[in-house]
Amino acid sequence: MLAEWLSARCEHPSLLHGDLWSGNVLFEGDAPWMIDPAVYCGDREADLAMTEMFGGFGPSFYEAYDQIYPRSPDYAQKREIYNLYHYLNHFNLFGSGYLGGCERGLEQIAAIR
Repeated sequence: MLAEWLSARCEHPSLLHGDLWSGNVLFEGDAPWMIDPAVYCGDREADLAMTEMFGGFGPSFYEAYDQIYPRSPDYAQKREIYNLYHYLNHFNLFGSGYLGGCERGLEQIAAIR
């Protein structure tokens, strides 16, 4: 049911960085460099979701993104679901500080009908 729900809300597969958080984006002058990829194809909003896990990229990034390719109406729910894997991984490695993210993801999955 979850896979069907997510598939129905993905417009098309996209090439994803796979580990897109602020620590994997470097700048040389005005040129951004993305490092340490874990590349795969999936929903473009999976990368966007991860950008919000550790403080995000700042409001101007998301405003500019939405001007070019607006996030879907289901983005807030998908964000919690897509980040669940990362929160579970961090919970396993680093402990209970990541429990809230795990719970939010599980709540969003439970809300799917």
